[in-house]
Amino acid sequence: MEQEFHRIKRLPPYVFNEVNEMKARARAAGEDIIDFGMGNPDQPTPRHIVDKMIEAVEDPRTHRYSASRGIPGLRKAFAAYYSRRFNVNIDPDTEAIVTLGSKEGLANLASAITSPGDVILVPNPSYPIHMFGFIIAGAALRNVPVVPDDDYLKALEVAVIHSVPKPTALVLNYPNNPTAITTDLDFYGRIVDFCKFHGIYILSDLAYSEVYFNGKPPPSILEIPGARDISVEFTSMSKTYSMPGWRIGFAAGNKKLIAALARIKSYLDYGAFTPIQVAATAALNGPQGCVDDMRLIYKERCDVLIDSFSAAGWNIPRPSATMFAWAPIPNPFKQFGSVEFSKLLLSEAQIAVSPGVAFGEHGDDHVRVSLVENRHRIRQAARNLKAFLGNQNRLVEELNKERVVVS
Repeated sequence: MEQEFHRIKRLPPYVFNEVNEMKARARAAGEDIIDFGMGNPDQPTPRHIVDKMIEAVEDPRTHRYSASRGIPGLRKAFAAYYSRRFNVNIDPDTEAIVTLGSKEGLANLASAITSPGDVILVPNPSYPIHMFGFIIAGAALRNVPVVPDDDYLKALEVAVIHSVPKPTALVLNYPNNPTAITTDLDFYGRIVDFCKFHGIYILSDLAYSEVYFNGKPPPSILEIPGARDISVEFTSMSKTYSMPGWRIGFAAGNKKLIAALARIKSYLDYGAFTPIQVAATAALNGPQGCVDDMRLIYKERCDVLIDSFSAAGWNIPRPSATMFAWAPIPNPFKQFGSVEFSKLLLSEAQIAVSPGVAFGEHGDDHVRVSLVENRHRIRQAARNLKAFLGNQNRLVEELNKERVVVS
Protein backbone atom coordinates (compact mmCIF):
# COMPACT_ATOMS: atom_id res chain seq x y z
CA MET A 1 0.00 0.00 0.00
CA GLU A 2 1.41 3.37 -1.04
CA GLN A 3 0.68 6.24 1.28
CA GLU A 4 1.78 9.85 1.36
CA PHE A 5 3.00 11.23 4.67
CA HIS A 6 2.51 14.99 4.69
CA ARG A 7 5.26 15.91 7.15
CA ILE A 8 7.83 13.65 5.48
CA LYS A 9 7.00 15.16 2.08
CA ARG A 10 8.07 18.58 3.39
CA LEU A 11 11.55 17.26 4.26
CA PRO A 12 13.96 17.16 1.30
CA PRO A 13 16.56 14.39 1.08
CA TYR A 14 19.32 15.12 3.59
CA VAL A 15 22.01 16.91 1.56
CA PHE A 16 24.81 15.44 3.64
CA ASN A 17 23.83 11.90 2.62
CA GLU A 18 25.31 12.02 -0.88
CA VAL A 19 28.71 13.21 0.37
CA ASN A 20 28.59 10.80 3.33
CA GLU A 21 27.93 7.86 1.02
CA MET A 22 30.88 8.88 -1.16
CA LYS A 23 33.01 9.17 1.97
CA ALA A 24 31.99 5.68 3.12
CA ARG A 25 32.78 4.17 -0.30
CA ALA A 26 36.18 5.87 -0.37
CA ARG A 27 37.09 4.58 3.08
CA ALA A 28 35.91 1.10 2.16
CA ALA A 29 38.30 1.27 -0.78
CA GLY A 30 41.16 2.10 1.59
CA GLU A 31 41.41 5.82 0.89
CA ASP A 32 42.62 8.11 3.67
CA ILE A 33 39.85 10.70 3.97
CA ILE A 34 40.60 13.85 5.95
CA ASP A 35 37.18 14.59 7.36
CA PHE A 36 36.15 18.19 8.04
CA GLY A 37 32.50 17.35 7.43
CA MET A 38 30.50 16.81 10.58
CA GLY A 39 30.83 19.17 13.56
CA ASN A 40 31.61 16.24 15.83
CA PRO A 41 34.14 17.08 18.60
CA ASP A 42 37.01 14.61 18.50
CA GLN A 43 38.51 15.28 21.95
CA PRO A 44 37.68 12.92 24.83
CA THR A 45 35.29 14.08 27.51
CA PRO A 46 37.36 15.37 30.48
CA ARG A 47 38.32 12.63 32.92
CA HIS A 48 36.61 14.07 35.99
CA ILE A 49 33.29 14.14 34.14
CA VAL A 50 33.65 10.53 33.00
CA ASP A 51 34.64 9.45 36.50
CA LYS A 52 31.54 11.09 37.99
CA MET A 53 29.33 9.27 35.50
CA ILE A 54 30.95 5.93 36.35
CA GLU A 55 30.49 6.63 40.05
CA ALA A 56 26.83 7.48 39.55
CA VAL A 57 26.07 4.49 37.36
CA GLU A 58 27.32 2.16 40.09
CA ASP A 59 24.36 3.26 42.22
CA PRO A 60 21.34 1.15 41.16
CA ARG A 61 18.98 3.92 42.24
CA THR A 62 20.13 5.91 39.21
CA HIS A 63 18.96 3.17 36.84
CA ARG A 64 15.31 4.18 37.13
CA TYR A 65 13.41 6.67 35.04
CA SER A 66 14.85 10.14 35.40
CA ALA A 67 13.13 13.55 35.38
CA SER A 68 11.97 14.96 32.05
CA ARG A 69 12.76 18.53 33.15
CA GLY A 70 16.19 17.46 34.42
CA ILE A 71 17.30 16.58 37.93
CA PRO A 72 17.16 19.55 40.37
CA GLY A 73 20.91 19.58 40.98
CA LEU A 74 21.66 19.96 37.27
CA ARG A 75 19.14 22.76 36.81
CA LYS A 76 20.69 24.57 39.79
CA ALA A 77 24.18 24.11 38.34
CA PHE A 78 22.97 25.49 35.03
CA ALA A 79 21.42 28.53 36.75
CA ALA A 80 24.71 29.09 38.57
CA TYR A 81 26.54 29.00 35.21
CA TYR A 82 24.26 31.73 33.84
CA SER A 83 24.87 33.81 36.94
CA ARG A 84 28.66 33.72 36.81
CA ARG A 85 29.01 33.78 33.00
CA PHE A 86 26.34 36.29 32.01
CA ASN A 87 25.35 37.89 35.33
CA VAL A 88 21.81 36.67 34.64
CA ASN A 89 19.72 35.14 37.42
CA ILE A 90 17.68 32.14 36.25
CA ASP A 91 15.03 30.42 38.38
CA PRO A 92 16.03 26.75 38.04
CA ASP A 93 12.44 25.61 38.66
CA THR A 94 10.52 27.84 36.24
CA GLU A 95 13.06 29.32 33.82
CA ALA A 96 15.34 26.39 33.06
CA ILE A 97 14.96 22.92 31.62
CA VAL A 98 17.40 20.17 30.63
CA THR A 99 17.13 18.94 27.05
CA LEU A 100 18.56 15.99 25.12
CA GLY A 101 20.97 18.34 23.40
CA SER A 102 19.99 21.75 22.07
CA LYS A 103 18.74 20.16 18.82
CA GLU A 104 16.02 18.19 20.62
CA GLY A 105 15.04 21.23 22.66
CA LEU A 106 14.65 23.43 19.61
CA ALA A 107 12.61 20.82 17.73
CA ASN A 108 10.29 20.12 20.66
CA LEU A 109 9.73 23.80 21.40
CA ALA A 110 8.89 24.31 17.73
CA SER A 111 6.27 21.56 18.08
CA ALA A 112 4.95 23.10 21.30
CA ILE A 113 4.40 26.66 20.04
CA THR A 114 3.61 26.18 16.35
CA SER A 115 0.29 25.68 14.59
CA PRO A 116 0.09 24.76 10.89
CA GLY A 117 0.51 27.90 8.81
CA ASP A 118 2.29 29.96 11.46
CA VAL A 119 5.09 32.12 10.05
CA ILE A 120 8.55 31.72 11.58
CA LEU A 121 11.52 33.97 10.79
CA VAL A 122 14.69 31.91 10.28
CA PRO A 123 18.15 32.94 9.05
CA ASN A 124 19.42 31.50 5.79
CA PRO A 125 21.95 29.88 5.81
CA SER A 126 21.17 28.25 9.13
CA TYR A 127 21.72 25.08 11.14
CA PRO A 128 19.11 22.68 9.66
CA ILE A 129 17.02 22.14 12.81
CA HIS A 130 16.33 25.89 12.95
CA MET A 131 14.38 25.51 9.73
CA PHE A 132 13.19 21.94 9.72
CA GLY A 133 12.09 21.80 13.35
CA PHE A 134 9.41 24.31 12.39
CA ILE A 135 8.70 22.73 9.01
CA ILE A 136 8.01 19.42 10.78
CA ALA A 137 5.64 21.32 13.07
CA GLY A 138 3.73 22.64 10.04
CA ALA A 139 5.01 26.21 9.94
CA ALA A 140 5.72 28.43 6.97
CA LEU A 141 9.22 29.91 6.94
CA ARG A 142 10.36 33.36 5.96
CA ASN A 143 14.09 33.81 5.60
CA VAL A 144 16.02 36.68 7.15
CA PRO A 145 19.75 37.47 6.79
CA VAL A 146 22.52 36.26 9.08
CA VAL A 147 24.76 39.34 9.25
CA PRO A 148 23.65 41.41 12.30
CA ASP A 149 23.62 44.89 10.78
CA ASP A 150 21.16 47.63 9.81
CA ASP A 151 20.06 45.63 6.76
CA TYR A 152 19.03 42.83 9.11
CA LEU A 153 16.64 45.14 10.95
CA LYS A 154 15.24 46.39 7.64
CA ALA A 155 14.68 42.79 6.54
CA LEU A 156 12.79 42.11 9.77
CA GLU A 157 10.53 45.10 9.12
CA VAL A 158 9.80 43.89 5.59
CA ALA A 159 9.12 40.37 6.86
CA VAL A 160 6.58 41.60 9.40
CA ILE A 161 4.83 43.86 6.87
CA HIS A 162 4.52 41.13 4.26
CA SER A 163 3.78 38.11 6.45
CA VAL A 164 0.23 36.84 6.88
CA PRO A 165 -0.30 35.82 9.59
CA LYS A 166 2.13 37.92 11.59
CA PRO A 167 5.34 36.01 12.49
CA THR A 168 5.16 33.95 15.66
CA ALA A 169 8.86 33.61 16.40
CA LEU A 170 12.35 34.62 15.29
CA VAL A 171 15.31 32.24 15.44
CA LEU A 172 18.74 33.69 16.27
CA ASN A 173 22.09 31.87 16.35
CA TYR A 174 25.26 33.69 17.38
CA PRO A 175 28.02 32.60 17.22
CA ASN A 176 26.49 31.25 14.06
CA ASN A 177 26.58 27.77 12.61
CA PRO A 178 27.62 27.56 9.77
CA THR A 179 28.99 31.08 9.11
CA ALA A 180 30.81 31.68 12.47
CA ILE A 181 29.43 35.25 12.53
CA THR A 182 29.16 36.77 16.00
CA THR A 183 27.15 39.65 17.44
CA ASP A 184 27.00 41.95 20.46
CA LEU A 185 24.57 43.20 23.10
CA ASP A 186 23.71 46.31 21.10
CA PHE A 187 22.28 44.15 18.30
CA TYR A 188 20.44 41.95 20.79
CA GLY A 189 18.93 45.03 22.40
CA ARG A 190 17.57 46.27 19.08
CA ILE A 191 16.14 42.83 18.29
CA VAL A 192 14.44 42.57 21.68
CA ASP A 193 12.87 46.02 21.26
CA PHE A 194 11.63 45.13 17.77
CA CYS A 195 10.18 41.76 18.75
CA LYS A 196 8.54 43.06 21.92
CA PHE A 197 6.85 45.79 19.88
CA HIS A 198 5.54 43.27 17.34
CA GLY A 199 4.75 40.46 19.78
CA ILE A 200 7.28 38.00 18.36
CA TYR A 201 9.00 35.32 20.45
CA ILE A 202 12.78 34.95 20.19
CA LEU A 203 14.51 31.57 20.15
CA SER A 204 18.26 32.06 20.59
CA ASP A 205 20.69 29.20 19.93
CA LEU A 206 23.86 29.82 21.97
CA ALA A 207 25.45 26.39 21.52
CA TYR A 208 28.89 27.94 20.83
CA SER A 209 28.92 30.28 23.83
CA GLU A 210 32.31 28.99 25.00
CA VAL A 211 34.06 28.42 21.66
CA TYR A 212 35.63 31.80 20.91
CA PHE A 213 39.16 32.94 20.02
CA ASN A 214 39.38 36.72 20.28
CA GLY A 215 39.09 37.12 24.05
CA LYS A 216 35.50 38.39 23.78
CA PRO A 217 33.05 35.87 25.28
CA PRO A 218 29.83 35.80 23.22
CA PRO A 219 26.93 37.45 25.10
CA SER A 220 23.54 36.02 25.98
CA ILE A 221 20.37 37.67 24.75
CA LEU A 222 19.03 37.24 28.29
CA GLU A 223 21.48 39.93 29.40
CA ILE A 224 19.15 42.47 27.77
CA PRO A 225 16.64 43.90 30.28
CA GLY A 226 13.19 42.55 29.50
CA ALA A 227 14.48 39.92 27.05
CA ARG A 228 13.09 37.02 29.05
CA ASP A 229 9.59 38.46 28.54
CA ILE A 230 9.75 37.04 25.01
CA SER A 231 12.96 35.00 24.74
CA VAL A 232 14.26 31.52 25.41
CA GLU A 233 17.88 30.52 24.87
CA PHE A 234 19.38 27.11 24.12
CA THR A 235 22.85 25.99 25.13
CA SER A 236 24.70 22.69 24.96
CA MET A 237 27.34 20.62 26.74
CA SER A 238 28.45 19.05 23.44
CA LYS A 239 31.15 21.48 22.38
CA THR A 240 32.01 23.13 25.70
CA TYR A 241 32.88 19.87 27.46
CA SER A 242 33.40 17.57 24.45
CA MET A 243 30.20 15.67 25.31
CA PRO A 244 28.38 15.37 21.94
CA GLY A 245 27.28 11.76 22.40
CA TRP A 246 26.02 12.39 25.94
CA ARG A 247 23.13 14.48 24.56
CA ILE A 248 22.78 17.14 27.24
CA GLY A 249 21.63 20.69 26.61
CA PHE A 250 19.51 23.35 28.24
CA ALA A 251 16.87 25.96 27.61
CA ALA A 252 16.52 29.07 29.76
CA GLY A 253 14.34 32.15 29.76
CA ASN A 254 10.67 32.95 29.35
CA LYS A 255 8.54 30.95 31.80
CA LYS A 256 5.70 30.44 29.34
CA LEU A 257 8.01 29.00 26.68
CA ILE A 258 9.86 26.83 29.20
CA ALA A 259 6.53 25.50 30.50
CA ALA A 260 5.40 24.72 26.96
CA LEU A 261 8.62 22.81 26.27
CA ALA A 262 8.31 20.97 29.59
CA ARG A 263 4.77 19.89 28.77
CA ILE A 264 5.73 18.51 25.37
CA LYS A 265 8.76 16.72 26.82
CA SER A 266 6.67 15.14 29.57
CA TYR A 267 4.84 13.17 26.87
CA LEU A 268 7.95 12.26 24.89
CA ASP A 269 10.80 11.39 27.25
CA TYR A 270 11.85 10.74 30.83
CA GLY A 271 14.96 12.88 30.51
CA ALA A 272 18.54 11.83 29.99
CA PHE A 273 19.94 8.88 31.94
CA THR A 274 20.45 10.09 35.52
CA PRO A 275 24.20 9.28 35.70
CA ILE A 276 24.73 11.46 32.63
CA GLN A 277 22.90 14.31 34.32
CA VAL A 278 24.99 13.82 37.46
CA ALA A 279 28.16 13.98 35.36
CA ALA A 280 26.89 17.11 33.60
CA THR A 281 26.36 18.69 37.01
CA ALA A 282 29.98 17.88 37.87
CA ALA A 283 31.08 19.49 34.61
CA LEU A 284 29.30 22.76 35.34
CA ASN A 285 30.30 22.89 39.02
CA GLY A 286 33.82 21.52 38.65
CA PRO A 287 37.15 22.88 37.38
CA GLN A 288 36.85 24.79 34.12
CA GLY A 289 40.42 24.39 32.89
CA CYS A 290 39.12 21.79 30.42
CA VAL A 291 37.05 24.51 28.75
CA ASP A 292 40.14 26.69 28.34
CA ASP A 293 41.97 23.68 26.87
CA MET A 294 39.14 23.04 24.41
CA ARG A 295 39.20 26.67 23.29
CA LEU A 296 42.98 26.58 22.77
CA ILE A 297 42.80 23.39 20.70
CA TYR A 298 40.23 24.88 18.32
CA LYS A 299 42.13 28.18 18.13
CA GLU A 300 45.37 26.40 17.19
CA ARG A 301 43.59 24.27 14.60
CA CYS A 302 41.84 27.32 13.20
CA ASP A 303 45.13 29.18 12.78
CA VAL A 304 46.82 26.23 11.09
CA LEU A 305 43.87 25.66 8.75
CA ILE A 306 43.48 29.29 7.68
CA ASP A 307 47.23 29.81 7.20
CA SER A 308 48.02 26.52 5.45
CA PHE A 309 44.97 26.61 3.19
CA SER A 310 45.81 30.19 2.23
CA ALA A 311 49.35 29.13 1.33
CA ALA A 312 47.82 26.35 -0.79
CA GLY A 313 45.68 28.87 -2.67
CA TRP A 314 42.33 28.90 -0.84
CA ASN A 315 41.70 32.07 1.15
CA ILE A 316 39.16 31.50 3.93
CA PRO A 317 38.00 34.20 6.38
CA ARG A 318 39.38 33.62 9.86
CA PRO A 319 36.50 32.86 12.29
CA SER A 320 36.50 34.47 15.73
CA ALA A 321 34.24 31.79 17.25
CA THR A 322 32.69 28.33 16.73
CA MET A 323 34.47 25.19 15.57
CA PHE A 324 33.88 26.00 11.90
CA ALA A 325 35.28 28.01 9.04
CA TRP A 326 32.80 29.23 6.41
CA ALA A 327 34.77 28.88 3.20
CA PRO A 328 33.81 30.55 -0.10
CA ILE A 329 34.10 28.10 -2.99
CA PRO A 330 37.17 28.99 -5.11
CA ASN A 331 36.07 30.99 -8.15
CA PRO A 332 36.73 28.38 -10.87
CA PHE A 333 34.42 25.94 -9.07
CA LYS A 334 31.71 28.33 -7.86
CA GLN A 335 29.60 27.74 -10.95
CA PHE A 336 29.05 24.10 -9.94
CA GLY A 337 27.59 24.75 -6.49
CA SER A 338 28.54 23.41 -3.09
CA VAL A 339 27.46 19.77 -3.53
CA GLU A 340 29.44 19.19 -6.72
CA PHE A 341 32.44 21.04 -5.31
CA SER A 342 32.32 18.96 -2.11
CA LYS A 343 32.15 15.75 -4.12
CA LEU A 344 35.06 16.85 -6.31
CA LEU A 345 37.17 17.83 -3.30
CA LEU A 346 36.48 14.43 -1.77
CA SER A 347 37.27 12.38 -4.86
CA GLU A 348 40.31 14.36 -6.00
CA ALA A 349 41.87 15.59 -2.73
CA GLN A 350 40.45 13.15 -0.15
CA ILE A 351 39.10 16.14 1.82
CA ALA A 352 35.54 15.99 3.16
CA VAL A 353 33.59 19.19 3.87
CA SER A 354 29.90 20.05 4.30
CA PRO A 355 28.11 21.55 1.29
CA GLY A 356 26.85 25.03 2.12
CA VAL A 357 23.48 24.37 0.50
CA ALA A 358 22.75 21.93 3.34
CA PHE A 359 22.24 25.02 5.49
CA GLY A 360 19.94 26.78 3.01
CA GLU A 361 20.07 27.89 -0.59
CA HIS A 362 21.89 31.10 0.33
CA GLY A 363 24.82 28.98 1.45
CA ASP A 364 25.40 27.31 -1.91
CA ASP A 365 28.50 29.39 -2.73
CA HIS A 366 30.28 28.20 0.44
CA VAL A 367 31.26 25.00 2.23
CA ARG A 368 31.61 24.49 5.97
CA VAL A 369 34.95 23.23 7.26
CA SER A 370 34.87 21.75 10.78
CA LEU A 371 37.92 21.95 13.03
CA VAL A 372 37.76 18.29 13.99
CA GLU A 373 41.09 17.08 12.62
CA ASN A 374 44.40 17.63 14.40
CA ARG A 375 47.06 20.04 13.15
CA HIS A 376 49.08 17.31 11.42
CA ARG A 377 46.03 16.19 9.46
CA ILE A 378 45.13 19.79 8.60
CA ARG A 379 48.60 20.32 7.10
CA GLN A 380 48.22 17.06 5.18
CA ALA A 381 44.91 18.36 3.83
CA ALA A 382 46.63 21.59 2.76
CA ARG A 383 49.17 19.58 0.74
CA ASN A 384 46.35 17.66 -0.93
CA LEU A 385 44.55 20.93 -1.56
CA LYS A 386 47.58 22.52 -3.24
CA ALA A 387 47.74 19.66 -5.73
CA PHE A 388 43.97 19.85 -6.24
CA LEU A 389 44.05 23.57 -7.03
CA GLY A 390 47.04 23.05 -9.28
CA ASN A 391 44.80 20.85 -11.46
CA GLN A 392 41.79 23.15 -11.36
CA ASN A 393 41.73 23.90 -15.10
CA ARG A 394 41.59 20.20 -15.96
CA LEU A 395 38.97 19.51 -13.29
CA VAL A 396 36.73 22.37 -14.41
CA GLU A 397 37.00 21.24 -18.03
CA GLU A 398 36.03 17.68 -17.08
CA LEU A 399 33.06 18.86 -15.03
CA ASN A 400 31.82 21.01 -17.89
CA LYS A 401 32.09 18.04 -20.27
CA GLU A 402 30.05 15.92 -17.84
CA ARG A 403 27.38 18.63 -17.79
CA VAL A 404 27.14 18.56 -21.59
CA VAL A 405 26.80 14.75 -21.61
CA VAL A 406 24.08 14.80 -18.93
CA SER A 407 22.11 17.53 -20.67
